[in-house]
Amino acid sequence: MLSRFDPGISISQLRADLHGRVIAPDDEAYDTARTVFVGGVDRRPAVIVRVADATDVSRVISLARETGLELAVRSGGHSNGGLCVTDGGIVLDLSDMKDLQIDLGDRTAWAESGLTAGEYSTTAGAHGLATGFGDTGSVGIGGITLGGGIGYLVRKHGLTIDDLLAADVVTSEGELLRVDAEHHPDLFWAIRGGGGNFGVATRFRFRLHEVDRIVGGMLFLPATADVVESFIAEAKAAPEELSTIANVMPAPPMPFLPAEHHGKLVVMALMAYAGDAEAGERAIAPFRALAAPLVDMVRSMPYPEIYPPEDPDYHPIATVRTMFIDDVDRRSAETIVERIQASPAPMSVAQLRVLGGAMARVPNEATAFAHRGRGLMVNVAALQQGPQDGEPHEAWVSDLADALQQGDPAAYVNFLGMEGEARVREAYPGSTWDRLADIKARYDPTNLFRLNQNIPPAGG
Repeated sequence: MLSRFDPGISISQLRADLHGRVIAPDDEAYDTARTVFVGGVDRRPAVIVRVADATDVSRVISLARETGLELAVRSGGHSNGGLCVTDGGIVLDLSDMKDLQIDLGDRTAWAESGLTAGEYSTTAGAHGLATGFGDTGSVGIGGITLGGGIGYLVRKHGLTIDDLLAADVVTSEGELLRVDAEHHPDLFWAIRGGGGNFGVATRFRFRLHEVDRIVGGMLFLPATADVVESFIAEAKAAPEELSTIANVMPAPPMPFLPAEHHGKLVVMALMAYAGDAEAGERAIAPFRALAAPLVDMVRSMPYPEIYPPEDPDYHPIATVRTMFIDDVDRRSAETIVERIQASPAPMSVAQLRVLGGAMARVPNEATAFAHRGRGLMVNVAALQQGPQDGEPHEAWVSDLADALQQGDPAAYVNFLGMEGEARVREAYPGSTWDRLADIKARYDPTNLFRLNQNIPPAGG
């Protein structure tokens, strides 16, 4: 049977040739398989292949190269731009590749790239071990790793890529390479932050750290300019074991939050102290003293519990801007509070993540992640009812981001939406972009891997 989307693809032949699952447009599973995390994305690929192994990956890449069809690569499906699904092309879906082999002797793990952060952390956590990923359990480790990986262990143990020891990568020619510091070191440098521009990573070898229990969870504080400014100051002064995410936003109607606070401005803080419980309580105490907490759910817990259950039907539509800045002073705090209170969106948020620590001790040139010295990552978002509502929210998001801008413009590639080449260049400033473009020209000269935050090959 030929796909009605493209006469060059024989679904029956694909099913005979591949070990994994081939999902065609007339299959019952098709609509679920093409759905991504971000709402408002309605793309219809010619075929979705849930690959079973690296051989399948190589064959699907060859199919895309031979047919000229657009290739989308999906791990967990959390791309802000919906770049893990294509209209009329091929989706190479890694989500069935979930093998995880843990070596307790040398504290390393070989992990297939279809695993989610939550799945990996739960299995490793059974041994009291962890690798730092992001802040959402359903995110695929493939995408978050290739873009850098800023999560709950960033100050203590660095970015995800700082614990990446090796990877298996299938190139645009379908060749499987073992990539590490000694084998294809240029490619190893590029995949640590350069995204999916250079090939499909099928497995990663990670370093594991002893992280059995943490002191963590949610802390809700009333949001005033003083609280916001003081929270960031305390987070910067805190021990490196403590990583925080401060969301300044109207309080959502969560069942554990008293109804009289719903809709009022709060700091919804996510806290994670990776160390001794008593020391963790001491580190959290200054935050609790900023104001009378509205809700305090910070406690000692096994590390994997930092990833709470998620609603599989939640598909937010939002206008988002990601940036790096150096500090939040009183003026910035006042701007955040005033602008969020005046937002036209049903829900708006300024997310502030204090960085530093282990992440900052790695030289910028060591990996393709080029923002080691910045003090905070900021994400400004306005949630909306549908894609048609974006225009006023885009103006609000841009105005707030511009008001907070400090130093050279900079972006975190994993949080970029469909924002154009100039914004991608902000993720890879200066010589980083040039080096990545040169490596791209060697490993993907025809830009087969282009449905991403794209770095065109040099000379192309």
